[in-house]
Amino acid sequence: MSNIVETIKNDLISAIENDNLVLPTLPEVALQVREIAESEDSAILDLVKVISNDTALSARIIRVCNSPLFRGSRAIENLNMAVGRLGMAYTSNLAMGLAMEQMFQATSDMIDKRLRATWQTSTEVAGVCHVLAQHYTRLKPDQATLAGLVHLIGVLPILRYVEDRDIQISSIMLDNVVDQLHPRIGNLILKKWDFPADLQSVPLEYANFQREVPAADYADLVMVANLQLVAGSDHPWTEMDWKSISAFDRLGLDPEVDMSEEEDLNAQMEAAMALLQ
Repeated sequence: MSNIVETIKNDLISAIENDNLVLPTLPEVALQVREIAESEDSAILDLVKVISNDTALSARIIRVCNSPLFRGSRAIENLNMAVGRLGMAYTSNLAMGLAMEQMFQATSDMIDKRLRATWQTSTEVAGVCHVLAQHYTRLKPDQATLAGLVHLIGVLPILRYVEDRDIQISSIMLDNVVDQLHPRIGNLILKKWDFPADLQSVPLEYANFQREVPAADYADLVMVANLQLVAGSDHPWTEMDWKSISAFDRLGLDPEVDMSEEEDLNAQMEAAMALLQ
């Protein structure tokens, strides 16, 4: 293991332990949206007002509404109709998720590529989580989507650290640092952001393949979604015996069935992923 990797890890770990790690803050619009969704006396109009200040976000929410996942009998033309159809909880989680995308950008080319790739993976996982939650669990599809979007959030401070210090490091070494530290950092970020406890644990738990819990939870969804996306590739996870991963049982899924072969489910997953791109 090279010294640079050790140095980065030690720096980051001591920053975590001394509470000096600079954690990202949720974008303003995400905070406002969440506050409205959680307040007892707010109405759809309040949510519409906040979101309509952000034209790109408004356009995407209307697009989501007209996608095959939600399409009703008539096209949705404005934000009022969109929020009416999606409901407050769904709209606010979607808006929060989409607002986070702006955090996954950087000025240095290598870091920017990595951040965008991380966001791409997050949106793909989120799309599969949405569909799994809907078909196989009683978990909320909007929370499932959010779980997918934030499961790699801990990558952000690591890449920022490398960028700020202009550290020259090979991709393989950087992977090593990210893999080891992002779950812990992700958990810290979601705590700082006051996310529900069952989402806070997702970064820590989604790759804990031997985990045993009483019932399917959001970490299970994110785990199975990640496995679905690497199925058939040469990813190291494909070398495990998936039959020994109990998350599949909890979701009532056969690990040997490739979900992307099931046309109906696959169409929905594609639709769910496209929403977030």
